[in-house]
Amino acid sequence: MTASAAAIQIVPADGRREFRQFVRLPYRIYEGEPNWVAPLLRDVKTMFDRTKHPFHLHSEVQAFLALRDGDPVGRIAAVHNRNHVAFHEEQIGFFGFFECVDDQAVADALFQRSGEWLRERGLQTMRGPASFSTNDVAGLLVDGFDRPPTIMMSYNPPYYVGLVEGAGFEAVKTVVTYHLDNNIPPEYLRKREARLTERLDVRIRYLRPRQFEEELGLVRYIYNRAWEKNWGFVPMTDEELKFMAHELKQVVVRDPEQVMFVETSDGDPIGFAFWLKDYNQALIHARGRLFPVGLLKILWHSRKISACRVLTLGLIPEYRHKGIDNLLYIRIFREGAALGVAEGEFGWILEDNLAMRKPLEKIGSRVSKQYRFYDRPL
Repeated sequence: MTASAAAIQIVPADGRREFRQFVRLPYRIYEGEPNWVAPLLRDVKTMFDRTKHPFHLHSEVQAFLALRDGDPVGRIAAVHNRNHVAFHEEQIGFFGFFECVDDQAVADALFQRSGEWLRERGLQTMRGPASFSTNDVAGLLVDGFDRPPTIMMSYNPPYYVGLVEGAGFEAVKTVVTYHLDNNIPPEYLRKREARLTERLDVRIRYLRPRQFEEELGLVRYIYNRAWEKNWGFVPMTDEELKFMAHELKQVVVRDPEQVMFVETSDGDPIGFAFWLKDYNQALIHARGRLFPVGLLKILWHSRKISACRVLTLGLIPEYRHKGIDNLLYIRIFREGAALGVAEGEFGWILEDNLAMRKPLEKIGSRVSKQYRFYDRPL
């Protein structure tokens, strides 16, 4: 053991002081980094609150803090996602919330301790990053460090790639995002809209705010059917969906066009698209704090958001490859432009999902960022 490694102590971030250090460590890591968007401190605290966040109803999380001579230099969370284990029938645990100074010894110690915690629970592989699952912020940024992340996407220093791979992790899956630098729908989409609408006998409608709870049920039904075969997919529980919806309700109710449902002529739900104005353009000015002036900054800069992120766009299997996705794309173009959106990001998308990637390239978007998931045997 080197002198550097011997001085590193890994402790559970369970006490008030240690958890406060855990939450605030990123401010040290990203000091002077203009592209980092600090998550709201209250949101991070809520995620680890076993009485508030529904993930803890079915799974287990342990936060760890790395100290060198009492000084916090790294953090990680070990995640035993029991729903993932049951759904995929594989003994895989996860790591998330990884932040670390540029020191391999610190990273190794964090991965070693979190791996031990996962192994104690019978898990055989550690995968990440995922905080807490692929339904949340997930993936290590490996390319595209030149611009801030969009809403609900991750960001990290380039040297994290070396730390993770240097600790013995191997890449298991790469995902990408696409960027489109305009809000003008291609001519071929405009020409196909009327013809596709008539031929396919489907209709697109927007979120009905007054029937919010009923709409949530439709989202869960479509989501769990449309994405169930995707790599890394884990069905959302009712509690998790309601929690996420509560967090986003204010912004989607204000602009219900951001949630689009596809229905048959009989009213059967067959797909949906969910896009959001990129509120990170406002959050970046608050540096994670609502008070005393962070909230005012968010409200002020929210008036000038010029980009969006398309988080999800999917159809249940029997309605794919019919052109319905084209109808959703042109609606997003139209409604986004009406709300002042001049550019957008699509993703993330599995690198090998060519059925989704080719249409995005056809409308003129290009790969802007790459994220990667890593595995390490336990």
